[in-house]
Amino acid sequence: MEVKIGVQHAPREIVLESGQSAEEVERAVAEALAGKSQLLTLVDEHGRKVLVPADRLAYVELGEPAPRKVGFGAL
Repeated sequence: MEVKIGVQHAPREIVLESGQSAEEVERAVAEALAGKSQLLTLVDEHGRKVLVPADRLAYVELGEPAPRKVGFGAL
């Protein structure tokens, strides 16, 4: 699933493909915004962690899970 994270005072957003479900990402964002965690921690599909300070979050946009395309298109 594609996740876009806006960070305050940063000119670009963070975009990652996460293997986590929408519910897991939503729960992590809610915990960070509620103050239960100082960092929003997400894992991309390659296993890399993305850490964003909770007090710097501007927005988080969750995209639809995109199925991988395999094969060739019609000629």
